[in-house]
Amino acid sequence: MDLIRAQIEGGAWKVGERIPKEQELADMLQVGRNTVREAIRVLSHANVLEVRQGDGTYVRSNVDPAEVMRRVSRSSLRDHFELRAMLETEAARLAATHCSKADVALLRDLLKERSEQHNHKNREAFVDADLAFHGAIARISGNAALAELYRYFASMVRLNTLSALEHDDLPEPGLEAHAAIVDAIDSRDEEAAAIAARAVVAPLIEALRSEDRSSR
Repeated sequence: MDLIRAQIEGGAWKVGERIPKEQELADMLQVGRNTVREAIRVLSHANVLEVRQGDGTYVRSNVDPAEVMRRVSRSSLRDHFELRAMLETEAARLAATHCSKADVALLRDLLKERSEQHNHKNREAFVDADLAFHGAIARISGNAALAELYRYFASMVRLNTLSALEHDDLPEPGLEAHAAIVDAIDSRDEEAAAIAARAVVAPLIEALRSEDRSSR
């Protein structure tokens, strides 16, 4: 499957183009025909390929979302939090424009739950509460694509946040830093909301950068 995916990503066949028949692919890639058939089945399920009965198999997309997420999962902790900062900064900026009073009340309740879970010293419950808070901001942003991307990304966020908490030397943003995001959203101050969201993750990113520099 990786061989066929690599051909598609490399542009051997364009979107909308028919790929070679099974036996041709097997000969070209030097694998068994059953292997090719299974790869086509998996990539069809991922909407990368489309099998048209009696016509052939066509490229539907040159990106496999599942493979993208696997690659994201293998990225460094610093890369992960830099990406998280990008998403959460823009989510907060947009939330400041689209929020209602009910939205702000929800964020304050979620922030209170986050603080309570932090005090209980249950890491998994704390991370779940943290994700609920930031996920709500993404939904309040009014951008459905951003909210869905953050929801899709949430499983990686959870794993990497738990990993970060295992490092006692990495800074953990507290209640005050998160409250600044809600206050800015409540004030409908887009720039302040973005700055506050970035400030939550920035010390952790800088600490990870320092670790990378010292390990070279």
